[in-house]
Amino acid sequence: MQEHPNVRAVQEALDAAGARAADGRPSRVRILPDAAPTAAAAAAQLGVEVGQIANSLVFDADGAPLLVLTSGAHRVDTARIAKEHGIEKVRRANPDFVRTHTGQVIGGVAPIHPGRPAMRTLVDTALFSFAEVWAAGGVAHAVFPITPAELERLTGGAVTDVA
Repeated sequence: MQEHPNVRAVQEALDAAGARAADGRPSRVRILPDAAPTAAAAAAQLGVEVGQIANSLVFDADGAPLLVLTSGAHRVDTARIAKEHGIEKVRRANPDFVRTHTGQVIGGVAPIHPGRPAMRTLVDTALFSFAEVWAAGGVAHAVFPITPAELERLTGGAVTDVA
């Protein structure tokens, strides 16, 4: 699994950006024994709180991709996001839309998409209540540790309440 092209591309992007985990060491993609397509599944395998899972959710925002990095303990309030960010309509993207804009599939979407144009990103304020969060590494079996501040820096995301 470590050799999967998505995993390799995410790790290379993390290395190039100098991404760090909470302990100050370089952030490394970790392969889980089982797929973790949900925050609960990832948290259970990692032994962390579900809120520490940084879900990468792609939405269709007036036809453009919008990446929302939300705490696994939250549901995204699309009406709130639309109103607060000047978007007419925000709706959950279908699998084809997600793959087209990220090169990855739902359940394994990383917050960074090497080789793809950057997309508008929102980072949930709730993630900042944790020293370290875990984000998807390009496939459903892969995750990596990172601080919320590093996640904000890497994605250029706007920190906002999303729930």
